[in-house]
Amino acid sequence: MTGATASDRITAQMAFLSEADRLKSISRATTLCDASRRENSAEHSWHLTLYALVLADQAAPGVEINRVLRMLILHDLVEIDVGDVPIHSANGSAHGSQATRAAESSAADRIFGLLPPDIGSAFRSLWEEFEAAETPDAVFAKSLDRMQPVMANLASDGGTWIEYQVTHDQLDARVGSKIARGAPALWDWLRDRTLAWFSSR
Repeated sequence: MTGATASDRITAQMAFLSEADRLKSISRATTLCDASRRENSAEHSWHLTLYALVLADQAAPGVEINRVLRMLILHDLVEIDVGDVPIHSANGSAHGSQATRAAESSAADRIFGLLPPDIGSAFRSLWEEFEAAETPDAVFAKSLDRMQPVMANLASDGGTWIEYQVTHDQLDARVGSKIARGAPALWDWLRDRTLAWFSSR
């Protein structure tokens, strides 16, 4: 955006914000806690930022919650192009697959590319950091991203676990290990409750 005017910059910022509105139309597999309907990806992102604020005391020393918040509000914008790929669905193998990662990377190019370069590159870097899940901030953010659907499924008496015939071993492997990596006390607390739910079936 070399030589861009102040008006051009605002136009680009508003184009991004208008595009981000489309995230409200992306349905996820996870239902609301009352099971009344599926949540959308924008609601999921908002709820995760609230998780990070409330559960900040569970983060490892040195985790910067403000960076975690920024990652979480940005992390699913690529679903505007790619959609939600449920981790437990019949197509669950696509979750994290090379094809899905490539599609999400292309979506990140397009969506963050709408912004002025200084903002777009900073947002893209945060998105990549979250996806890689190697830094303490990203590891904690990813833990919360895995925890929120578990809480929704517990609240809705099984939710998509029933729909996708999930076992506790699958939950442990696909989700529990990610939560435990960044928030071990949260997974200890949550695992007791998931075990109790699966044992009651």
